[in-house]
Amino acid sequence: MMAELILITGGARSGKSGFAEKLAMQGKCVLFVATAEALDDDMARRIAAHRISRPSAWDTLEEPRALPQAILRETAASTTLYDTIIVDCLTIWVSNLLLLHEGSADAEARILEAAGKLLDVHQSSDARWIVVTNEVGLGVVPPSSLGRMYRDTLGRVNSLVASRADKVYLMAAGLALDLRALGARHMNDLDW
Repeated sequence: MMAELILITGGARSGKSGFAEKLAMQGKCVLFVATAEALDDDMARRIAAHRISRPSAWDTLEEPRALPQAILRETAASTTLYDTIIVDCLTIWVSNLLLLHEGSADAEARILEAAGKLLDVHQSSDARWIVVTNEVGLGVVPPSSLGRMYRDTLGRVNSLVASRADKVYLMAAGLALDLRALGARHMNDLDW
C-alpha cells in the first residue's frame, strides 16, 4: 500500500524544514534523511542547528547523492518500521548530483532519472514521506550556464515530485499555502 507523499517548497528561510518537522511529529517512528554536506563553516553550523532542532528519538540518515539506494538500504536493514520519512532537501541533492555530473551532456536526464527512482522507492513504501525543496525559479536569471541548468533541473525535479504528491505546500514568511487546495478552487472558478 502506497503511503502519502507531501512536498514542501518555498524560498530560503521560509519555514520549510520547521513545517516538515511539525508534520512529522504525527509519526511514531521517523527517519530524517539529510542531503547536505558540511563543506564549509556556515554549512556545518546550519547542519548542527538542524540536528539540535530534531527530536532525539528520530533516526537520521545522511546521504548527499545516492538517495534512493540509501533509503532502500536503511529501511530494509533497520529493525524499525518507519511510518514517516522526511527528505530534507531536494535542493541540495540536485546540486550535489549536478556537480557530480558537471560537464556531462545528459546531466539533467540522469538527475531526472534519479528523481524517478526516488519516487519509485516512495511508491513501494508504507511510510508517509515529507519532501522539502526550494523554489529557486522565482528570482533573477542566473548569470552562468551552470546556474541556469541548476535552476531549470531543480524546477523539473520539483514539478515531477509535485505531480505525484498528495499534498503540495508553498511556504512564504512562515505560512503554509496548500497549493493543491488553491489550485482546485481556482480551477473550479474558471469558466471553460
